[in-house]
Amino acid sequence: MLTGMKVVIIGGDLRQLEVIRILGKLDATIYLIGYDQLDDGFLGVEKTSFEALKAENIDAIILPINGMKKNKEVDSVFSSSEVYVNESWLAKVRKNTKIYTGICNAELKELAGKAELNIITLMERDDLAIYNSIPTAEGALLLAIQHTNVTIHGSNVIVSGFGRVGQTIARVFEGLGANVKVIANEDALRARAYEMKLKPYPLSEFKNIVEDADTIINTIPARVITSEIISRMANDVLILDIASSPGGTDFEFAEKRAVHAILTPGLPGLVAPKTAGVQLGSLLSTLLQKQWEESEGGNV
Repeated sequence: MLTGMKVVIIGGDLRQLEVIRILGKLDATIYLIGYDQLDDGFLGVEKTSFEALKAENIDAIILPINGMKKNKEVDSVFSSSEVYVNESWLAKVRKNTKIYTGICNAELKELAGKAELNIITLMERDDLAIYNSIPTAEGALLLAIQHTNVTIHGSNVIVSGFGRVGQTIARVFEGLGANVKVIANEDALRARAYEMKLKPYPLSEFKNIVEDADTIINTIPARVITSEIISRMANDVLILDIASSPGGTDFEFAEKRAVHAILTPGLPGLVAPKTAGVQLGSLLSTLLQKQWEESEGGNV
């Protein structure tokens, strides 16, 4: 149980509703920042603001899966205005408080470092990343069906990046009869792609295999789909960039070429928020219970 533990959830999407439900059942005291438009009533939950919430009382801080942007903004579908992490408030938080976030950029690391707070980066864990890859792949499939004029079966699909998410996406499209090519620089990942009866290529070959592509799905959070690569694509190709913002595509050049390119990070929160939220909430409940048990509060 999390009785007595005070948790603040800052921003987020529909997945956070399941997190709130799960942590509420464990009797945590939950504060919500960036939820002024949330209508759902939850016992033990208080909608508040940085100004009204005493930072010294907080045991854990939960940020959205996509973390914090460079300008300290966090996304929140439940807020009527922008939500920003308050640096002066954060500086007052107790030093043993932990920040839980999906991904962590340099700006968040710097902010937490100044406040001497530990960051737990959830998407670095294999279990959550693999669970998350399932709704991500389903969302990519849905968009490919909606935005191309060919069947998935027999279409030419390129998946750039063959990590935990890329592998699931490639498997789903291959299972529906697509001809799947994989971009991966690591020898071991290309070997795994070959074992899965996919066609593996290093990143240096990307520009040479895009001419007949119907759909290109990027999972690499770096500029890999460059103007040179886009210039070799057919105009009716679909680019789905699911890497964290700003993605790995030259979207400006794609627009000039009339190539349909969509930046779609956070697909699980759009296509299957309940499933993704339950998985996220289950992991957070485990991590928070461990933190609470190790603290004085959990031993009272």
